[in-house]
Amino acid sequence: MNSDATGQQNERAGDESATVSLADGATLIRGKLKSMPGSPGVYRMIGARGKVLYVGKARNLKKRVATYANAGRLPVRLQRMVAETRELEIVTTHTEVEALLLEANLIKTLKPHYNILLRDDKSFADILIAADHDFPQLIKHRGARKRPGKYYGPFASAGAVNRTITALQRAFLLRNCSDSIFANRTRPCLQYQIKRCSAPCVGRIDTTEYGALVRQAHDFLIGRSHAVQEELAHQMQDASDGLEFERAGALRDRIQALTMVQSHQDINPMGIGNADVIALAQEGGQSCIQIFFFRDGRNHGNRAYYPSHDRKAEASEIMSAFIGQFYDGRAAPGRVLASVEPTEVDLLAEALSVKAEHKVKIRVPQRGRFRKPLEHALSNARQALARRMSESASQRRLLEGLAAALDLEAPPERIEVYDNSHIQGSNAVGAMIVAGPEGLNKGAYRKFNIRTAGGADGEASAGDDYAMMREVLGRRFARALKEDPDREDGGWPDLVVIDGGQGQLTAAREALEELGIEDMELLAIAKGPDRDAGRERFFRTGRPSFMLEPRDPVLYFLQRLRDESHRFAIGAHRTRRAKGIAASPLDEIPGIGAARKRALLRHFGSARAVGQAGLSDLEAVGGISRAVAGKIYGHFHDDG
Repeated sequence: MNSDATGQQNERAGDESATVSLADGATLIRGKLKSMPGSPGVYRMIGARGKVLYVGKARNLKKRVATYANAGRLPVRLQRMVAETRELEIVTTHTEVEALLLEANLIKTLKPHYNILLRDDKSFADILIAADHDFPQLIKHRGARKRPGKYYGPFASAGAVNRTITALQRAFLLRNCSDSIFANRTRPCLQYQIKRCSAPCVGRIDTTEYGALVRQAHDFLIGRSHAVQEELAHQMQDASDGLEFERAGALRDRIQALTMVQSHQDINPMGIGNADVIALAQEGGQSCIQIFFFRDGRNHGNRAYYPSHDRKAEASEIMSAFIGQFYDGRAAPGRVLASVEPTEVDLLAEALSVKAEHKVKIRVPQRGRFRKPLEHALSNARQALARRMSESASQRRLLEGLAAALDLEAPPERIEVYDNSHIQGSNAVGAMIVAGPEGLNKGAYRKFNIRTAGGADGEASAGDDYAMMREVLGRRFARALKEDPDREDGGWPDLVVIDGGQGQLTAAREALEELGIEDMELLAIAKGPDRDAGRERFFRTGRPSFMLEPRDPVLYFLQRLRDESHRFAIGAHRTRRAKGIAASPLDEIPGIGAARKRALLRHFGSARAVGQAGLSDLEAVGGISRAVAGKIYGHFHDDG
């Protein structure tokens, strides 16, 4: 409280205009209180240009919002929020549980600056045994669970789920091919040859036998692995006794595959069942949350999160915000084990139960069988946070060195690096990567399909990299000017790095000047003679070119950024080129869908042959009527 009070006095003494804004914000809030209901709901503090500053929930909206009207008693951080408030909106709900669920959803969607934010909330992979086919498919699945079938997960990483699927294929011989490939097979594929599939596509197994394999896979995935292995062991012994050595060997291989799945489980506490273990570590105003997934007693891996929050945020607040946002888009298991009790734990558990449609308990175990996995998760959280802080300190030193080398006013918080990739102007792609104090920010990467830079029909003139660079930067910063003209949202770079020499630098500067942007720091990196790494030459606007010492850490840092942009640009170009190769002239004919296209290609062998076919030949293809044949013929022979 004393530090907050001191900070408040300093802020008032140093900036009288902030006090006026604070008074204006408090006055606005008091005006809203006159018509505000005393029911449960969610409120949103809104700043300039409609930017949401904060989202909160309340059992009684009027009482909760009234605390912001007496701004003098608020911490400095909340005083800043009130000072920035230009509007206040509410949504009433029937219960406080509904308000909590809505709050978590809005925070994830709107990402308000003054809330604790869960960053990098990517989806997790599941294993799906589909139920919409006589011979169910075993596949990896991401996203909403809309397809009929049984889902098993989540798995913390794609690698974990891929390894498990491979082992399951060896153990239970379930197919992973698509239904269309399945329907068109005439002989077993390679998966059958390497003993990962039972080849139901060509009748090597009937539905009854295949159904038994599906049942065994299901039993194994829900924790009945011992029973499944015993069953397979009995079958292997019976086959051996009956001198069916080939069958016995196949069953032995399946048992070994199941053993391999279980050997990848790092820590499997007895009796944990379905549970998520969440541990929070804090140091230096930063936090790391490690979450471990256990399903049916099996460890499905773990993932680290680094939520964004005020340095003075309490551990219980951070834990509560994390749990609320993490389970906003997914169902919680029956047991959530936490290292810190979240605020309003009973309300949070009730909200998770409503969303998951089953009872969810949040516990902080102090002893017993659940304490060991929690200590394991907490150890991982502490180690991950220590590594991140070490990397962050190293990254900060590099940024400080970069600022000194380029004579910047301050170390850059956001660096954008641009590169282009094409083959003589075709399938040209521009790429932007982003880096900052926390390293590469891959979520902010962008690619640009070059449209009209220097060539006709959307193709760039061969070698016209300058025109491409002008287009990419023009599009990127025209959008930035539209979305954030005052540069308040942190989306503007402090430094723009271009892969190229003086020509690219000039093109970049011209593109920005056309938009009225004249204060952007630019740097171009030209490869050295014979493209030698370490002999790069750097170009800055209005200054002579220069080189850095061969062993300078800043040089290595810039090389890594340049190489990362190059990697990303090439990947984007290859993806676009592959799509172009896969495209067909048949795609341009109205009324020719996938089925008719497939029938034509099977009949004629290629799109070129279709174009050369006569009208009667086209009519002979199954599914192609006289009218459709005329349309196809006319498309390729528009002169007649």
